Amino acid sequence: MRRLAFASIAAACLAASAFAQQPTPPPASVPAQTAPAQPAEQPIATVPIQGVSLSGSLIVSDGRATMGNNSSITAGDQTAHVTLTRGGTLDVCATTKIHLATDNTTPGSAIMIALDRGAFEAHYTPGQYSDVILTPDLRILISPPGQANLSLRISQQGDTCVDNHGDQAPYVLATNLFSGGAYRIQPNQRVLFEHGSLNEVVDNETEPCGCPSTLTESVAAVNPNHPGAKPNSAARQNPFPLAQSEGLAPAPPPSTTPAVPAGQIHAEVQVPLVYNANDPTPPPPAATPAPAPTPVPPKPHRGFFGHIGHFFKRIFGGS
Repeated sequence: MRRLAFASIAAACLAASAFAQQPTPPPASVPAQTAPAQPAEQPIATVPIQGVSLSGSLIVSDGRATMGNNSSITAGDQTAHVTLTRGGTLDVCATTKIHLATDNTTPGSAIMIALDRGAFEAHYTPGQYSDVILTPDLRILISPPGQANLSLRISQQGDTCVDNHGDQAPYVLATNLFSGGAYRIQPNQRVLFEHGSLNEVVDNETEPCGCPSTLTESVAAVNPNHPGAKPNSAARQNPFPLAQSEGLAPAPPPSTTPAVPAGQIHAEVQVPLVYNANDPTPPPPAATPAPAPTPVPPKPHRGFFGHIGHFFKRIFGGS
C-alpha cells in the first residue's frame, strides 16, 4: 500500500511538472489599479523619557516618547506614568517592564499588555473590544462595560495578584494558557493565583497588588535582588530568621560570655532523665553500692597439737 501511495504521489508530481512546462498564454490586458493606501500607524501611548528605558516603535520629542505598536517600557527606580492615546493611564511600578501592542487595522481596537514579572496599575474605560493582559501563565481579559481600576503584580515565583477595584469594575476573566480553566474576578475582589495556577487561589488576598507606597518597598516587591531593595513590611513584621530555622542558614556562633560572673558560687547538678509512656513518674535514682570490705585472713585453729607445740616452745626458749 505504501508503494502504491508513493507511486500515486510521484505521478501527480510529474503531471504537475508537465503542466508547468506547457507554454502559458499571454495575460489579457488589465487596467492598472492603484494599491490601497496602508493606514498610518496609530500611537498607543506617550511617556516621559526621564528615568525609563524604551524600545520598539518610538518617536521622541520634547522629553516625551510616543509609543507605537510592539513597543516596551521599563521603569527605573520610580513608577513610570504612561498616558494611553485612547484615554486613561498605566502606572508601571519600579523596575517593571511591559510590552504594548494593538491591532492598527481596526479603529478603537483592544490593547495587549504583556509582562514577565513586576507590577502595574491600569486606570481607563475599556473600549468596544476586550483588552488582554498576558503573563507567563495567565491570559486576563478586561471587557466592557465599566471603569477599570485594576492592579496586577507577579512575583519571581509566578504568584499573580489581581485587584479588580471599584463597584463599577469591568468584567475580568482569567484563563490558564496551558491547563485551561477560567476564573472570574468580581468587582472589588482581590485574588492571588499561587504560582500562576487557577487551582491554587487565595480569593481574599490581603496584600496590595499594585505599586507599594514607598520606593524601597516597591523595588523589593517586584525585584528583591535590586540594589535598592530593602526588607518590606512583611519582613519587618516577621523578624524571626526563617532561613535559619529551616536549616538554610548557619546558626550563630556560641556566646563567649560566661554563664556565671566571676566570683559567684556556681554549682552543677546532674540528674538522670528517664521517661516511660506507661509510667510517667520517673524511678528514683539507683543508689551507689557500698564498697566491699577487705577480706581478713582467718586465724589458724590451734587445737590440741597447737597447744603442745606452744608449750615446748616456752620450755626451750622459743617464742
